[in-house]
Amino acid sequence: MGTSAVNSGEQIDRQTRILEAAMDLLSRHGISGVSMRAVAREAGVALGLVNYYYDDKTTLIRAALRRVDEHDLLLVAPDPAVAPEEQLRKALRRVAGADLLTTRYLSLRLHLWALAQADEDYAQINAAAFDRYIDGLAALVSAAKPELSWDGCRERASDIVVIQNGMWLTSLLGVDKAAIQHSIARTEDIAFAPAPAGNSGDGSAKKP
Repeated sequence: MGTSAVNSGEQIDRQTRILEAAMDLLSRHGISGVSMRAVAREAGVALGLVNYYYDDKTTLIRAALRRVDEHDLLLVAPDPAVAPEEQLRKALRRVAGADLLTTRYLSLRLHLWALAQADEDYAQINAAAFDRYIDGLAALVSAAKPELSWDGCRERASDIVVIQNGMWLTSLLGVDKAAIQHSIARTEDIAFAPAPAGNSGDGSAKKP
């Protein structure tokens, strides 16, 4: 492996450590606990290195929002090796994975949602991420329920997300596993419900 490849890998690793440190601080202390100096200390790197990768605190928070967006899209990523119905079921169950229902991750989401309510720039990033997640989930619904219009699939995806967000929020309060499974069952009921009369069509309303 060449020196340039090693250096590139080290840079990615350092940048990831810095971003993860910012996300850890945000999950524990909120926006007030995130500063360039605090992030450098948490990541175990020089302050100058944090400033090299991120211009300021706002840039760091934007990167954190985008990282959560990337993670969310993986939750609804299609798997061509699996039948459409099972792809959808796996995606609906994936949101209750042990790696998601942790205090660190749920607290991070809560702080990021709060930031989106308080800052227009963060709100735009969050809204775009929300639309991408809805589209990804709606695409899975569409593959499993091809008789539905695209608008119908997106409506179901939106209803499902309301339940998923509620499940994540209430998990911070220590909701038991039975309640989580009940929430997942509700999302499956929404996703796989029969198409309403007159909703099945010729595909003309599907997403381009």
